Amino acid sequence: MASERSLEVLRVIVQDYVASREPVGSKSIVERHSFGVSAATIRNDMALLEEEELIAAPHTSSGRVPTDKGYRVFVDQLADMRPLSAAQRQAIETFLGQPDDVDEVLARTVRLLSQLTNQVALVQYPSFTRASVRHVELVPLSDTRLMTVLITDRGQVDQRIVDAGEAVDEAFVGELRAKLNGALAGRSLSEASTALPRIAERFVPERAALVERIGESLLSQVDANRRDKLVMAGAANLARTEADFGGSIYPVLEAIEEQVTLLKLFGEMEVDGSGVSASIGRENADFGLADTSVLASGYAPAGDGVAKLGVLGPTRMDYSNNMAAVRAVARYLSKLIDGD
Repeated sequence: MASERSLEVLRVIVQDYVASREPVGSKSIVERHSFGVSAATIRNDMALLEEEELIAAPHTSSGRVPTDKGYRVFVDQLADMRPLSAAQRQAIETFLGQPDDVDEVLARTVRLLSQLTNQVALVQYPSFTRASVRHVELVPLSDTRLMTVLITDRGQVDQRIVDAGEAVDEAFVGELRAKLNGALAGRSLSEASTALPRIAERFVPERAALVERIGESLLSQVDANRRDKLVMAGAANLARTEADFGGSIYPVLEAIEEQVTLLKLFGEMEVDGSGVSASIGRENADFGLADTSVLASGYAPAGDGVAKLGVLGPTRMDYSNNMAAVRAVARYLSKLIDGD
């Protein structure tokens, strides 16, 4: 079992290696940090850490670097996350602002989180199982083309173009708009999904084919708002840290493009008492992400299940800063989506 001083040595090894990307030796630890003991004593502590497989030597006679297990112990021992600066907190409020809809606020969220952490930022759409249809709008684009617009009570706006295949007069568009809102407005997305396939029954048979096409478009919009999906930003950050990955970054890029993989990983990450969960290195091997760490926190719009947001990057990352940023952004996003 590592002693309290050995754990402190592990902490400075992690911090110095994250900062420099250079293996850390006993001499540099003594010079940079106030342990009040000799380099020989620090070497003994490092030997203990190596026996515990918390650090390793990448080359003969080199300094030491943290292992995945070492990062895990470091994160578990992380009592206090580095607080965000006043400028960072102000950036969150200013950058997110008051967007018009959920799509825009989530897009801004991942861009901001990527900038704060220099990692790939991920945010899961909130579960809209309890969302309702606020309004359906039909916008004529030409004699034969319409735009269907679905607006939910959670601020989501989804637009699709429909080729009517026949001329559509303004009077019929008005009638269809009124009947769609009469059938769907105020109903849950689940109820709307059930009602839409029968919407053509409200019209004369000669209009049935057109109404069915528009109904199919709206049904796909309803279903899209019910499915889990992710928004991502900052993939270019992987290229900047390519040296931190054991081989090519392409397997990592392929994995993050497969949203099902990341959604499953997010689903298995339990947020702890600090408000942030970490999955490190080999803990992600089953997802094809053994060279990465993923940090996640939850945010919960009122009445819905918890959705996740977080960052993905190499195991050599600034855990303290990144965990604080993930937690702060998650808390602000919860308030923003709830309209507080």
